[in-house]
Amino acid sequence: MSNILVVKANNRPDGVSTAMYNTFMENIDQTTNNVTTFDVFAQEMPYIGQDLFNAFAKGAEGEALTTKEATLMAVRQEAMDKFAAADVIVFAFPMWNLSIPAALHTYIDYIFQAGFTFSYNADGSMNQLLKDKKIILLNARGGIYSGDASVMENSVTYMEKVFGGMFGMEITDEIIIEGHNADPAQTEAIVTAGMEKVAALAKSIN
Repeated sequence: MSNILVVKANNRPDGVSTAMYNTFMENIDQTTNNVTTFDVFAQEMPYIGQDLFNAFAKGAEGEALTTKEATLMAVRQEAMDKFAAADVIVFAFPMWNLSIPAALHTYIDYIFQAGFTFSYNADGSMNQLLKDKKIILLNARGGIYSGDASVMENSVTYMEKVFGGMFGMEITDEIIIEGHNADPAQTEAIVTAGMEKVAALAKSIN
């Protein structure tokens, strides 16, 4: 049995990456896998900034946290705990404005922590602390960015750099649905083909 964390990063009911998430969840065998969801839009996720740095400093000194600081630390810890417990992490996310949604970026900020996903040695070299994790990327983008426009793409590329590069994790699968807004005549065919791939991938996990 695998522990699978599915990170849902689109709160649009009609979003294509929302449909990718739904399709994955409908087809993953939850009797032979332990499946958990972390919806980055379903809870308050304050941006990392001075409030977090204040909370770190107070924690080191044993001082009481404000309600805002305590909330930030709690949701950050939940994100870290669920990530640490997973063998496989699945991200279902759109490309918005050439990048990833801000809520997903905040989630990544929560786990992008020295001492958790990486550490530094005395000589400045880096240890990748959770590199045994497997990563699956399910991405949707209305335009076509796999050709000449690939230099503009900063969604899947960013995820690859963080999880495959910085964290040293294996990205086992990428399913990208693209061009469904660029060519309305082909929208249904493009989306249907993509969902079939998502369903097949989910069924293959055991």
